[in-house]
Amino acid sequence: MKKRILSLLCALVLLTGALPSAAALQGEALRAADALATLGLIEAAADGEYRIDDSATRAQAVVLLVALAGERQAAENDNWISGFADVPAWAAKEVSYAAHRGWASGAEPTKFRPDSTVTANAWFTFLLRMLGYSDKAGDFTVSGAALFAQQIGLAARTYSGGLTRGQLYQSAMDAMTFSYKDGSATVIGRLVERNSSIRAAANALGLLETELTARQVSDRLTAAVFRIDLYEKQKYVDKGTPTSNASGFFISADGLAVTNYHSIEDGVYGTATLSNGETFPIQRVVYYDPDIDIAVVKVSRTTTGGKTTSAFKCLELVGTGDVRPGDRVYTLGNPLGGGLAVSEGVVSATEREVAGYAWPCVVNTADISKGSSGGALMNVYGQVIAVTTGAYSQGNSMYLGVPVDPVMKADLTKEGWTLEEVARIEQAKIQQARAENEK
Repeated sequence: MKKRILSLLCALVLLTGALPSAAALQGEALRAADALATLGLIEAAADGEYRIDDSATRAQAVVLLVALAGERQAAENDNWISGFADVPAWAAKEVSYAAHRGWASGAEPTKFRPDSTVTANAWFTFLLRMLGYSDKAGDFTVSGAALFAQQIGLAARTYSGGLTRGQLYQSAMDAMTFSYKDGSATVIGRLVERNSSIRAAANALGLLETELTARQVSDRLTAAVFRIDLYEKQKYVDKGTPTSNASGFFISADGLAVTNYHSIEDGVYGTATLSNGETFPIQRVVYYDPDIDIAVVKVSRTTTGGKTTSAFKCLELVGTGDVRPGDRVYTLGNPLGGGLAVSEGVVSATEREVAGYAWPCVVNTADISKGSSGGALMNVYGQVIAVTTGAYSQGNSMYLGVPVDPVMKADLTKEGWTLEEVARIEQAKIQQARAENEK
């Protein structure tokens, strides 16, 4: 039986809604430029300006890339010659070094085109390679580098076409807290390891702070959350008309994801649409419990359009063992089916018995709305403690989260079932229970 606690209140501010104003974007770019300059990674022009509206060149992008890697001195000491005949002296060492490391490639065998505007795909190709991802190994494609960067949470927003300096600086700042592929360090963590003199500046900028603001949760973690479109009959699949919308979030890079059971209940087909607009079919259900109202699904790594990805952004599960009333929490989900959104609140109660749930719920004040079912309820470190599921029908700001503790103990390695198989299994249980009650 579907949970019908309440049709929830209050649509949230949509993250994928109206675009910010030009003034807001310019302010973001200036703040990013100031931060990079404070860390000693870029310099302003002689007149003190950053020229954020100017096009960013390929040479400027590579010089910044080497600085982000903390490899300026290594580039200076590297005697390898790239063979590019058109690179100016001020960028020659960095371009040769980046080419030597396999991070950057030329436009032609002997031409780097240093003064050409760097495209979003070229910049994120350079950045992804520096972080340990490989287009040759199939981690991403050069033509889809910017989209992949957004999908794994490296890019906090959509980038396309040629970049301005401001966009280059913003994307570099977004990358600061991103981890290298091998998990050895974040970008800023490695920079501080290699140059301890910038630790104070990094601290002052909040880059070493482990507690996240709502804005940081939005920028860094939205890529891990998706909209579920559920179809209860094949005719709705054929028409492309979902029966319902809900939310879900990845817990592994290969596509394991958590949602509410009632978000997939009675479905024959479902899809997950990410923050970058890519849509992936839900392949299997590897764990579910109707009484707890939790399910773990396996999302395909091939889009409905036939493109394959190597990884998804994922969230860490920590459960509710350390949660206390008064703790600050965040939610990420898909309220009203209109787009991914973030909200903030505090924990009201940690183990509240609620009719219809076999596991005590976390009550909190972080606003959610219909469609948020299956979203993530997180602590201030961006770790998931519960799944957003509903609210009390009588009361204010009393939203419910089902603890993820059962998922942390579940066997998620089994093959599982299709959505249609789950629906048949549960319908059979209901019919059997009715038959027994009629005896």
